Amino acid sequence: MGKIKPWEELSFQDDYMFKRVMSRKRFCKRMLEKILRMEIRDIRYLEEEKTIKTAYESKGIRLDVYVEDDKRTVYNVEMQIRKPEKDGLYKRTRYYQSMIDGDLLMAGARYDTLKDTIIIFICPFEVLDGKRHMYTFQSICVEDRNMVMPDGTTKILLSSKGQMDDVTPDMKAFLEYVDGKMTEDTFVHEIEQEISNIKSQEQERVSYMTYAMKIQEERDEARAEGRAEGRAEGRAEGRAEGKAEGRAEGRAEGRAEGKAEGRAEGKTEMVIEMLKAKQPLDFIARISNFSNEKISEIGRLHGVL
Repeated sequence: MGKIKPWEELSFQDDYMFKRVMSRKRFCKRMLEKILRMEIRDIRYLEEEKTIKTAYESKGIRLDVYVEDDKRTVYNVEMQIRKPEKDGLYKRTRYYQSMIDGDLLMAGARYDTLKDTIIIFICPFEVLDGKRHMYTFQSICVEDRNMVMPDGTTKILLSSKGQMDDVTPDMKAFLEYVDGKMTEDTFVHEIEQEISNIKSQEQERVSYMTYAMKIQEERDEARAEGRAEGRAEGRAEGRAEGKAEGRAEGRAEGRAEGKAEGRAEGKTEMVIEMLKAKQPLDFIARISNFSNEKISEIGRLHGVL
């Protein structure tokens, strides 16, 4: 995960804060209405931070916002902080669509009763030709572009870096806010006030530290699996290149040690934050996998115990 971002510096762009604000129905519903330019009577949360994993061995996905409206249309809204390499962003929408459909089918739906879905990616970077703020995609017939396949799927890419006058003023203000610019828009100010309210709650601060540590541990496990697979493949290639392999392993070990030190530093920072929040040692130990003695030592070294 790298160095953890301080709680006080979290913004709407950050994964945790985006999810917390969007977990409030009034904000999620209004955001969807602004994007789609239509009124939605009501929404319900199918699951908070829905995680979809298939029965076979493949990459699961963790959905930021997963809701359904009164017409049974399913929405998945994602804040995409980093721009994937090459066509990764667009291929990701394809994969998300397949996983959501698979999840709906496993829930007992027939093909002909699959719910309409709208996948929305909010991007604080240029997408495609970089001109538009909003790109909406459906399945168009190549021979007759006025004909849309009625498969019920829509994908929307929103870019804060668009140049055209292609969205409403309030939608543009929202995207400028995603880009880090404060505007006079009422909805933007309401979001900013909600973030201030969230930051004032000590339990939210602790929840963030727990969330950050959980994500970091998941990434650590994934890296460990990747290193193990790499070592296995390397050994399978034989010992003819033993010297070269030895040098490569030495470099890999050095990088691994550096990453391990970085992970330990990240955990230490989280422990310090929890100590500042006056959390019990047993609770911190359960979250961090550090002993009470180690936690006390960290607290004394940094003057928080």
